[in-house]
Amino acid sequence: MQKIVVFSGAGMSAESGINTFRDSDGLWEQHRIEDVATPEAWARDPALVQRFYNERRKHILAAEPNAAHKLIAELDDFFDVQVITQNIDDLHERAGSQNVLHLHGNIRYAKSSDPQAQYTQELFPIEGADLNLDTDKCPEGYPLRPHVVWFGEAVPAYEDAIVSVQTADIFIVIGTSLAVYPVAGLIHEIPTNCRAFYIDPKADYQRVPEQYQLIKAGASEGMKKLFLQLVAP
Repeated sequence: MQKIVVFSGAGMSAESGINTFRDSDGLWEQHRIEDVATPEAWARDPALVQRFYNERRKHILAAEPNAAHKLIAELDDFFDVQVITQNIDDLHERAGSQNVLHLHGNIRYAKSSDPQAQYTQELFPIEGADLNLDTDKCPEGYPLRPHVVWFGEAVPAYEDAIVSVQTADIFIVIGTSLAVYPVAGLIHEIPTNCRAFYIDPKADYQRVPEQYQLIKAGASEGMKKLFLQLVAP
């Protein structure tokens, strides 16, 4: 069975109504990175950071997977599919994808705010939308923080992502501007014989090598076209 690796970004979630961070009306227009998405922000005002992510979680819980999420999940019937996502929502999982690697964490989980916890794998599922700074704590007594990779932190899953991409028969990049490093570097890790596709309204060869076939469309429209191409007899 051929292996498909899907690398998804914020454009996937945007079609489900989840605000992206980098668009002109995105979350960074409303919040300074330094205030809500760094270890220093947590150290300075953990209550503000917790409220910010509680709101994000509430919004994500109200969202639904879109057609692109569902079509990617349907590929499981035809291929060995690994999803690698930059997104912190769980829409791929709710659409039915079985094998999802979150490069930047999953907001439906929490981890200890112990400074060394970014290097551990112990996660705590979050019931509902809110983490409580005073009552939700790890066994060692540290408050739980969102399982999200903040600016200035390591990306622990990146090495696993590289290994997966290097064995792909088909590689699909969808809904990402490829502006966030180091993870954007994954596009250069594919084998020379890999069939590669880049789905994005602004897809061009300034962003990806010529090995990629460009599909200039939004996530759902582009994925519908590619799905038929991949599964057609």
